[in-house]
Amino acid sequence: MTVPGVNLTPEGVVLAVLLQPRASRTEIVGWQGAELKVRVTAPPVEGAANQLLCDYFAKLLGIAKGRVRLQSGETSRHKRLLFENVTSDELIRVLPGLSVNSSE
Repeated sequence: MTVPGVNLTPEGVVLAVLLQPRASRTEIVGWQGAELKVRVTAPPVEGAANQLLCDYFAKLLGIAKGRVRLQSGETSRHKRLLFENVTSDELIRVLPGLSVNSSE
């Protein structure tokens, strides 16, 4: 299944994320175009929001924190997260609004 915002690279799977820092809780909001909108409680100061974003996805997937890293967008709300040694199917299973039986 091909999902906009989820791309395979030689390094792993890359997810396009639209980040909203300083939210009341950390959560996945849903898809906004080809980006997954995610809210985090941390402020965008000294990389705190970026770190919480990576840690959140590591916990969601049940993988080591070191396998999720920011590929681009350090100071932007538009981010690219790299998931090392994770298949696109594993990532898609935890994303909202996607079904394995989808006919996209």
